[in-house]
Amino acid sequence: MASKQEQLNQINAKIAVCQKCPLAKTRTNTVPGTGNINTDIVFIGEGPGKSEDEQGIPFMGAAGRILNEMLEKIKLDRQDIFITNIVKCRPPKNRDPKITEKNICNTYLQQQLALINPTLIIPLGRHAMEYFLPNAKISETHGKPQVIITATGKSQVIYPLYHPAAALYNPRTKLVIADDFALIPSLIKKYKNV
Repeated sequence: MASKQEQLNQINAKIAVCQKCPLAKTRTNTVPGTGNINTDIVFIGEGPGKSEDEQGIPFMGAAGRILNEMLEKIKLDRQDIFITNIVKCRPPKNRDPKITEKNICNTYLQQQLALINPTLIIPLGRHAMEYFLPNAKISETHGKPQVIITATGKSQVIYPLYHPAAALYNPRTKLVIADDFALIPSLIKKYKNV
């Protein structure tokens, strides 16, 4: 049987050649995700931006610098977590991903999550949160863990947070994000092996 890393490499290989939606025509690189496949934490953004499209790595721009800063405050770095997006290719001009694009990429995200099997899934921002909590409002649910039942019948902890990019435009939001991040270590302890 293939190792977890080999299985992830197979998922990444499928993403790299995917032509299932129009985003494939405008991308420079696919951005499948990076990090530790044995982690308890998976961060999920909405989609790659310009820097990510150029480098093939999620959260490499200004929002990524804020994410790194927040991780550092809780004594983690990118090697400790896994980071991916709802869609694996950059939407043109950084527009919001369309429902059809999200639905097409859903298979890849579900494969990644099933393989990694994290204790905590952390959607960053409204679009990523809506994937797991369709009727929620990020302003009301950020920083509040939600237990959902997945399609496979497994319970999963979703911990929605504001997208780090929100901190670029509003210093108060950065403080809120920092407070929400501060709870991550205790949430891992609480929900691990539950």
